Amino acid sequence: MDDTEPEQMSPNEEDEPLDDTKNIKLPKAVSLFTETPLESGYHKSTRTCLQYIREAMLHHRWKEASEYMSSYAQSLEDTAQGDVPPLMNEVYWRVGTEILHHHHQHPNSMMDAQNSFYAQMKNVGVKGYLLISLEHAFHLLVNGQIMEAHQQLSIAECWRYGKISQAEHQRIRLIQAYKGMLDYIIWCDRKSKLAVSEESGVEADPEMHLYFRKASVSLMGILNSPGIWDPFILCYVDMLEFYSDLEGAEKVLTDYAYDSTFPPNPNACIYLYQFLKRHDRPENRMNVLKTLHTQVPSHELMLEYSTLLLQSDTEGCVQTALEVVLDMLDYACWKSSLAVWSHLKTTIIRLKHQNGTEFRSVVSGTMATRKDWWPSYHFTSFHAQNDYAENLELMKVKSLLERKLCPGHSSYDAAVRKIYPDVSPQKKKQKRSKNDPKE
Repeated sequence: MDDTEPEQMSPNEEDEPLDDTKNIKLPKAVSLFTETPLESGYHKSTRTCLQYIREAMLHHRWKEASEYMSSYAQSLEDTAQGDVPPLMNEVYWRVGTEILHHHHQHPNSMMDAQNSFYAQMKNVGVKGYLLISLEHAFHLLVNGQIMEAHQQLSIAECWRYGKISQAEHQRIRLIQAYKGMLDYIIWCDRKSKLAVSEESGVEADPEMHLYFRKASVSLMGILNSPGIWDPFILCYVDMLEFYSDLEGAEKVLTDYAYDSTFPPNPNACIYLYQFLKRHDRPENRMNVLKTLHTQVPSHELMLEYSTLLLQSDTEGCVQTALEVVLDMLDYACWKSSLAVWSHLKTTIIRLKHQNGTEFRSVVSGTMATRKDWWPSYHFTSFHAQNDYAENLELMKVKSLLERKLCPGHSSYDAAVRKIYPDVSPQKKKQKRSKNDPKE
């Protein structure tokens, strides 16, 4: 073999993966267009009809697709293929919904057709009843029919067929949550009407309090199921605040934020902090922000957390405030924020006054994990030129902080002196010496 010819690798060496993914066998998707060994003429016609429907939908020929769908509906009565009918049911449901959504008709007849379609799908089998009912309720909500959607969810909430599986139990819980949200929406509507009337209090509208109790039962129940329930929790808290049950609202938000069985959710801490701030309850606000800092150190509330730390008289809070604001600047979203850099400057000054001669060692210890990458991340000549073009105040603050945070590194400050000599300390000293002959 010629020496100039590259060495050939064996097929096994060339194609060998770097991990064990070659041993993973993924299930194959069931094809709806492949001919099966026991296929009859009826099955072939059904398969061909589905191909025509797909072709019509791809070219947005919705009327033609709807005509084919009327023939394809016969596939729902087929029981000769074992496990295939549930798949056919879902295909008919998804495709039919899409066609009805795009097939323009008179608005009233469109609603009637869609309601009739959903009713038909609910009666075909039972495995998709809950999902179809939930989607039907969403469809009614989009069209402003809140009471009709509420009725559909009430019916679905009471639905039972044999032994309830874990998946069906979760769907029932979700239906109960959305039903509670609709109760809340109706409650809000009655509250707005009560606000413009001369009467006030629960006695003025007893049904309003009735909807509050209904919504409370549904929304309070979701706290027993771990999950992300942000919009439902906010609805429940809003009602509790209206009835001045602040202790109950705080407990709901606290349980939602700190229950270990729930998945980590930064929004839960945010909602709790906003509630405490809204009702002037400062005792736990710092702890809530501390928890949020461990989850999202780049959150905008961390600037407020650092401010609260500076206002505290507890030992070590100023150093913690420095760590919090430095954590924010580790993320690119705050690199050009004058507010964050200015707050860092304030924190540095406060730390210097508090620690005196130990100031440099405290800052050095805090910056220990950043000294290798912060200079190239924040303090290069490119950053100086960019800040000079976009924000002169930011450039001045960063020029001062470079010497404090990264001793021995002066690329940013040198570039600033070159392109904007007015901020140079030497320049200012020369100007003062001309005016004061004693220097």
